[in-house]
Amino acid sequence: MEARIAEFAELLRHNGLKLSVVEVQDAVRATALLGLDDRETFRAALSATLVKRGADQPTFSKVFDLYFSAAARMLDALDRSLAKQLEEQGLLEGDELKMVLATLAQLAGNLAPMTEALLNGDRGALARLFRSAALQLDFSRMESQFQQGFYARRLLSNAGSAATARDLDAIAGELRARGVSAEGVDTVSRALADALRKVEKAAREEVERQVQARVPRLREAAVGERRFSNLSRDELEKTQAAVRKLAERLKARLVRRERTKRRGALAVRRTLRKNLSWGGLPARLVFRSKRPARPDVVVLCDVSDSVRNVSRVMLLFVHTLQSLFHRVRSFVFVADVGEVTQLFREADVSDAIELAVAGKAVSLHANSNYGRALATFARSHLGAVSRKTTVLVIGDGRNNFNPPNVWALQEIKRKAKRVVWICPEERYAFGTGDSEMLLYERACDRVATVQTLADLEKVAEVLVPRH
Repeated sequence: MEARIAEFAELLRHNGLKLSVVEVQDAVRATALLGLDDRETFRAALSATLVKRGADQPTFSKVFDLYFSAAARMLDALDRSLAKQLEEQGLLEGDELKMVLATLAQLAGNLAPMTEALLNGDRGALARLFRSAALQLDFSRMESQFQQGFYARRLLSNAGSAATARDLDAIAGELRARGVSAEGVDTVSRALADALRKVEKAAREEVERQVQARVPRLREAAVGERRFSNLSRDELEKTQAAVRKLAERLKARLVRRERTKRRGALAVRRTLRKNLSWGGLPARLVFRSKRPARPDVVVLCDVSDSVRNVSRVMLLFVHTLQSLFHRVRSFVFVADVGEVTQLFREADVSDAIELAVAGKAVSLHANSNYGRALATFARSHLGAVSRKTTVLVIGDGRNNFNPPNVWALQEIKRKAKRVVWICPEERYAFGTGDSEMLLYERACDRVATVQTLADLEKVAEVLVPRH
């Protein structure tokens, strides 16, 4: 706990509080004397030793709530054991319910701590697991907000999620071996999987709170100048409305350009025929009509946790731009690749985007693996790319130290008209940590960093230039 208090003190310094080493040592001694059992007592001990001015109290309270957030508060939905849930909801009855309860009781001593907590609905045990797992992570090494998904998975792994996943499979196998019906096994598996999803959500929220505690107060700025990753839900909705207006403006520009375009080449034979009554004098010229230039677009969009806000905005932009292009095919990926073209055509835009980022097309439980996704696309979907195609890749290029498979992106570039990579990270972050953007940049025609609506407008100029 001494290390956590020292880190907490450093966060307070980042947010404007002036703290000495002696004051931090006083805080450590005070918490050692008063203990950690009561949250409010712990808060009072830190406040008394670290806060010298009344004006600093609101900042202290905000950072404390963000940094020492109790996982149990985020797991309020886990308020019942599995056995109580099955009994109250009548999901299983009679001998089958007894068999399930007896099996779970016999397995209890051999299960992982997280599995035991899920079965018992023990929020306190889960909170302790989260606190212990968080102590094993060095959040100060987080270089970007876009690493939240990676840290959330590390937090879950440290808490024992892998062992819990194996336990769930073992429980289902044991129930089948003891004669529980397929429906009964499915009911138990669904209930446990739902509880595990709530734990995964809590892990994401815990990491998000840790990140927020490390970010100084954002300067007030117009929504159009704010980074997509920092937008609240309300601000994100305003940005989506602005994206729609941008797309409509581009559509109007394309229509206007086609109406005022120059005529095509002179049609000599048709001109001569039309002027026969004039003795062959070309008094009335006939030109060939130009076909509208509507380039094809193929989109590959990362929908992992680390770029979720950016993905929502970019998928909305792609969906709205479909009317501008002759043919649009949209794919999403985390490690595997899934096509969402038909979904975007048939579903309402809001529903389509929600389904695309909710794991309906690809699994969201894997770590981001750009190398695998690019290789899969090159092997299975390269037929979607032609010499008229603009390929848009949307993502941060953070590959979790997997093989980058740059050859796949080079193969896509060889077949496409151009490859444009839209990255939500600044260029100074390229190549840091698990970022492969320095390698991927060499295989692209253009790499654009898009963090605000103004940045997105610049990319739109590439797709639909003014002239």
